[in-house]
Amino acid sequence: MRGGDREAEFREYLLADRNRLMRTALLLTAGDAYTAEDLVQTACTRVYVHWHRIRHEGAGPYAHRILVNAFLDERRRAGRHPEVVTADTLEPRLTDETDPVDTIAVRRALLELAPRQRAVLVLRYFQDLDVASCARILECTEGTVKSQTAKALKRLKDLMTDEPTDQATGSG
Repeated sequence: MRGGDREAEFREYLLADRNRLMRTALLLTAGDAYTAEDLVQTACTRVYVHWHRIRHEGAGPYAHRILVNAFLDERRRAGRHPEVVTADTLEPRLTDETDPVDTIAVRRALLELAPRQRAVLVLRYFQDLDVASCARILECTEGTVKSQTAKALKRLKDLMTDEPTDQATGSG
């Protein structure tokens, strides 16, 4: 296949999937648009570099795996970015007034989750991926996805209700 055809295929893929990648990145970063854009750019660049190999296998799952891994790697590098995303810095344009769920509250709670837990919730519930797809993207077992999902949902519930579900029983 000629280089121009590959370029056109890649542009077509990018037009079709970039918004989904950005939505995933915004959820992973809890609304930090700058970091989300960096993650999407990283994913798109790596997809482009490997386009000759992945274009027929489906670039979408590959791009999402790169995006999630870049997010997790970013969180592992303690101190790389001294600025911290807080609920006050969440992009107001991310709020949908027709949504019955308080999206700002959800994003605040997402900020409190461990990066891997945030990733599994974003993939499972915001991207509507099944357990097997999440396991491929996160490069872990399906059992790990299930346990991380359960832990993340419990933690999210605790954060959203401000009441821990496993309250320690005290004597006295």
